[in-house]
Amino acid sequence: MPTYAYACTQCGHRFDAVQSFADAALTVCPECGGALRKQYGSVGVTFNGSGFYRTDSRASTSGAAPGAGGSTSTSSKSEAKSSPAPSGS
Repeated sequence: MPTYAYACTQCGHRFDAVQSFADAALTVCPECGGALRKQYGSVGVTFNGSGFYRTDSRASTSGAAPGAGGSTSTSSKSEAKSSPAPSGS
């Protein structure tokens, strides 16, 4: 369930509330009884994998450095797949 941040418009009290998508938004401040507003913040985004760098997202050109691109990660993935799985008891 998502966590929503709220702030009171009268006293400035801030708090977080875990609510379902189906729950109605909170409207009354638990401290002073004033009106609440939802606060919107930024989220952290991490881009992992190939396709997010300059050399990975374009076709090879004469300006690209030798060995740059997705070929290095492809070879390491194939080497990882070729190793036998450990046998467990």
